Amino acid sequence: MTPFKLTDGLVEHIQELIAADKDTQLLAMMNEYHYADIADIANELDDEEATYLIKLLDSEKTSDVLTELDEDVREAVLNNLSAKEIAEELVELDTDDAADIVGELPKEIVQEVISEIEDREHAKDIVDLLQYDEDSAGGLMAKELVKVNENWTVTRCVKEMRAQAENVTRVHSIYVIDNEEKLKGRLSLKDLLTVSTETHIREVYIPKVDYVNVNEKPEEVAKIMSKYDLEAIPVIDEIGRLVGRITIDDIVDVIREEADKDYQLAAGISQDVEADDSIWELTRARLPWLILGLFGGAAAAVIMGGFEEVFRKYTILFLFTPLIAAMAGNVGVQSSAIIVQGLANDDIKGSISNRLVKEMLLALLNGIILAALLLLFTWVWKGDFMTAVAISVSLIAVIVVAGFIGTFIPLFLDKRGIDPAIATGPFITTSNDIFGILIYFLIAKMILGI
Repeated sequence: MTPFKLTDGLVEHIQELIAADKDTQLLAMMNEYHYADIADIANELDDEEATYLIKLLDSEKTSDVLTELDEDVREAVLNNLSAKEIAEELVELDTDDAADIVGELPKEIVQEVISEIEDREHAKDIVDLLQYDEDSAGGLMAKELVKVNENWTVTRCVKEMRAQAENVTRVHSIYVIDNEEKLKGRLSLKDLLTVSTETHIREVYIPKVDYVNVNEKPEEVAKIMSKYDLEAIPVIDEIGRLVGRITIDDIVDVIREEADKDYQLAAGISQDVEADDSIWELTRARLPWLILGLFGGAAAAVIMGGFEEVFRKYTILFLFTPLIAAMAGNVGVQSSAIIVQGLANDDIKGSISNRLVKEMLLALLNGIILAALLLLFTWVWKGDFMTAVAISVSLIAVIVVAGFIGTFIPLFLDKRGIDPAIATGPFITTSNDIFGILIYFLIAKMILGI
């Protein structure tokens, strides 16, 4: 199969087919594409064209395309569909995807759309999911799963599984519950096939099963599923009842969104934005950290202004100021990046003090090596050994302090429930610039006896 490639020529050709109402030719083209590729095409069309294209598809494919559209495009398309048309698409979707779409609809038409869904059980499941916080396992889960009662025989179990499987796209696991719907364990297909048909499920099920609570954060669910290599995980409510399951495709979306958010924070962007957002939205996201950088630079200038006498006697110190600031920022970002990555992967073990000592020893070793190289360079260049010593010793101190700040800040933020990714960008760079310049001139002044 040839990989799909979205080109301007392809988009223009589809626009021409839409304008000419060549539905047969257009539909033949769309039947050759995956629904995710059709969504990419629709994202490049205007609202009316995207709606035209989506209405042309069969209901099953339309529903899949809707889940892949950009949020603003999906909103525009849904606004051009009637409540009945939207309901017809929701029936084709798993309950988690359907609930996500309903959650984006204007409140005044949600009830109308729900009432148009002919499958009342499906509608009830969607309404149930809408009650959970979007940022929770409950808001992430789907209701579709296969569950069997521990008191059933194998014969009844197989019969019930067949009926339930009709509504489940993919059966990852078979969950075992009791009469109160509480999760008891999981059932192995091998065990099911190798025991007597009159055997009760309670005699063969596996009681050990990983699960999460409906109130668990999606990031924590992702960690559990990643750690234990799970394709799906059951979700229970506060009293242990099985209420849904989360599948790996939903977790991939969580991981991607979290990575995008952390990357933007590290780059000094305070809000979740995309390249296609308005100039005003992009400005609001970027400006806060740029202002911080501005104040940081002003603070560094004030600090340097307090060492005018040092500059007059040792102009060479001024030449190395950018180097000192750059090394402080680089070391701080390196340290914080390692810690943030470790926190995200749940790899940070032991006490904070042990972690700080380790990072400071690492910074000290790096600092000594870099300082030795700088000492040799400065001495050969300027021929002033004491000045070279002052700059090199300052560099060691600056690197050690930067390593400390880069390690301590994300650990501190994490303990306070604040996303530590915020510490990998301008926050660390700016703070280390200020402290680095201050330490540089204080140590240089002390060694040179000014």
